[in-house]
Amino acid sequence: MANHKSSIKRIRQTIVRAERNRFYRTRLKNIVKDVAAAVEAGNKDQATAAFKIANKQIHKFVSKGVLKKATASRKVSRLQKTVNAL
Repeated sequence: MANHKSSIKRIRQTIVRAERNRFYRTRLKNIVKDVAAAVEAGNKDQATAAFKIANKQIHKFVSKGVLKKATASRKVSRLQKTVNAL
């Protein structure tokens, strides 16, 4: 166990941040699944609506520091490609 006050605080902060990031990563997976499900069903309107939500949320995760900018761009690009294939 840590001995210094500052290291104890850092451990607390790490636990909180890891939990928060886990929430965002799970949310990201669910958003991508929603788009994939709409594309799988062949519903263009639903897929487009799900993609709009996904695009906005993914870029929000970048601003929060959960994703890197390039990773977000890659994910959005791949989603857009699947939606456009309909």
